[in-house]
Amino acid sequence: MKNVVRGLAATALALALTLSLQAALAAEPVFPPASRVGLVPPQEMVMSKRFTGFENTERAAVITIAEMPAEAYGQLVTGMTKDALKRQGLDVTSRENLKVGDRDGVLIAGSMTGPVKGRKWVMAVRGLDMTALLIAQVQGGSDGYSETDMLKALRSVALRGPVSLDEQVSALPFQIGNKAGFRPVRVLSGNSALFTDGPLDTVKAVEQPVAILAVSLQPPPPAGERREQFARMALNSNEVLKEIRVERADSFRLKGQDWHEIVARAKDQASGEDVVVMQTIRFEPDRYVRLVGLARAEKREQVLPRFRTMIDSVEMNP
Repeated sequence: MKNVVRGLAATALALALTLSLQAALAAEPVFPPASRVGLVPPQEMVMSKRFTGFENTERAAVITIAEMPAEAYGQLVTGMTKDALKRQGLDVTSRENLKVGDRDGVLIAGSMTGPVKGRKWVMAVRGLDMTALLIAQVQGGSDGYSETDMLKALRSVALRGPVSLDEQVSALPFQIGNKAGFRPVRVLSGNSALFTDGPLDTVKAVEQPVAILAVSLQPPPPAGERREQFARMALNSNEVLKEIRVERADSFRLKGQDWHEIVARAKDQASGEDVVVMQTIRFEPDRYVRLVGLARAEKREQVLPRFRTMIDSVEMNP
């Protein structure tokens, strides 16, 4: 009998140690590939393959993560007023200043007021050399995650040291077979990258050709005229350009997919320099890939074919 009791006790102790270990591991922040920002995600929320962050499609819940320059923190905190957020579809119900370790942060919660209803949280944290911006949302009613679940996840946020640019590029949801002589200089939000050709990493007044290649976080618009309208609106929403004048706009089929391409003349907003812009969008069943390339007007013959070569060679990761 004593042996049985000892055996049960040993089994119980082993189980307790296992559960304790699992709990300890579960409490460790999870960092998406190449991200400096991590957190302990809510139960059954997994790392997204579409963007930097976590999601649970069955519960219509996401937490997206973006890394910004250190100086962006003050601008974010100042700009995230109740009125400004309401214009962006968030009806603020609470705002909290908090500490993440020894770092300052702000956490805002509210209800989504757009066509899709639900709850939303916006959190900014100031690191030593970067700013972390986290946006969480749960669509629908109470069948998703609770307020407690989401706040617990956001408050578990952790920051780590720099990650190499090569590692960031390798973690993008796509691969580029032919960069056409361009080199990456920055990865944005885990789903887009900035490329240039020249010695400068920070390009002003289109001193060098630049290209931004991005994969959408949302499904594409329906086929037909809606995609034409979508493409034009996307181009005109570019805050870097002014006086945009479309030279050509084409819809076509290539490699079994719908494409739309615009070539336009414009002026650089800051300098007034004449530039050429090329926007190419490749529509897939559940997402789209968009390239926006900019160069000074006199470089158009050399760079436009290279922009096209780049997006033609993009392959999505499974």
